[in-house]
Amino acid sequence: MSEGFRPLSISGGRVVDDRLFQFLLNLEVQKAQRLRYCVSLVCVAAEVAPPETRESSLPSLAEMVTRYIRGTDVVAPWARASLALLLIDAETTHLPSILRRLTARLATIAWSAGGSCYPSTATHADDMVRQAVDLMARAKDEGGNRLYVAS
Repeated sequence: MSEGFRPLSISGGRVVDDRLFQFLLNLEVQKAQRLRYCVSLVCVAAEVAPPETRESSLPSLAEMVTRYIRGTDVVAPWARASLALLLIDAETTHLPSILRRLTARLATIAWSAGGSCYPSTATHADDMVRQAVDLMARAKDEGGNRLYVAS
């Protein structure tokens, strides 16, 4: 079993490392091009409490998120206090409700998110990443606790 893949006993998505996440994103977009379905990417910047008051660390945050997404979806800790979610067969119109469901469980954490979708907003995985990261930064710059989705 790869070091980048940690199966969970709880039903839901999987936590992978950033290299495996990028590989899966590229692979899934190629598959979606052939089979004609959508794939969404959400990048979330989460502000966690200072270490002395923090209840959860980033890996446990990623693992917690997997409990609230489908078994076909994947989560990766991309950078300190940031997560990326690969959501299979989820259109951009689904992203606000998915994020509302997740952030309801993360009430003590400030967050900012950006989303993109193949084929509605991007034609390649690299475009999806650029859109989602840029929109996440915009959401953070504009006060946080918001989601911007590429259009």
